[in-house]
Amino acid sequence: MGLQDVIRFLLPREDHFYDFLEQQAKAAYDGAKALAQFTANVHTAEQARAAVQTCEHDGDRIVHEMEEALAKTFVTPIDREDLQRLSSELDTVLDLTNGAIRACTMLGVAEATGPMKELVRILVDCTHRIHVVMPKLRSHDYAEIVACARELRTIEKDADTVYREAISALFKDSAVDAKQLIREKTVLEDLENAVDQCDSIADILANLAVKNG
Repeated sequence: MGLQDVIRFLLPREDHFYDFLEQQAKAAYDGAKALAQFTANVHTAEQARAAVQTCEHDGDRIVHEMEEALAKTFVTPIDREDLQRLSSELDTVLDLTNGAIRACTMLGVAEATGPMKELVRILVDCTHRIHVVMPKLRSHDYAEIVACARELRTIEKDADTVYREAISALFKDSAVDAKQLIREKTVLEDLENAVDQCDSIADILANLAVKNG
């Protein structure tokens, strides 16, 4: 047992860091759901962008609060490097979600394509799973965390397939002009990268389960 482990055992722990992570996971999930309102033709791109932007601002606030708390806290429930990395990855998911809907408004994507809808569906699924599993860190339910990490990795591979096939179809379709290709490719990349970040979160969660279990 290392010195930090001994200190962590002897001193009271600042468990409110779990609150920050759980709030960030919820913000990422809320952002994905707000984006899905556009792909489901419930909201316009502008309306969805405003909703996602609200979620991103909430996420940025939580990140700032965690950074301030880390600067003032000596003993954390898990290593501060792991807390910071997990927080950063969650924030990036929300940033990329916002980037996707921002690209829709900037580039004039008035209606989502089939691949966009599928990637958003996958993103909602991934962020929902992360939102559900994040409290398992607090309860030390590491078996559930590992199981969720495996599921997220599998889902990310599905998203990668959707993305590759969509990009291939765009380049092969002679009826697609340069503007449409750039427009759709930009949105698809942001969505695929957002799902890929969920896979990175899966890796962090699995490592935490091994490290602390």
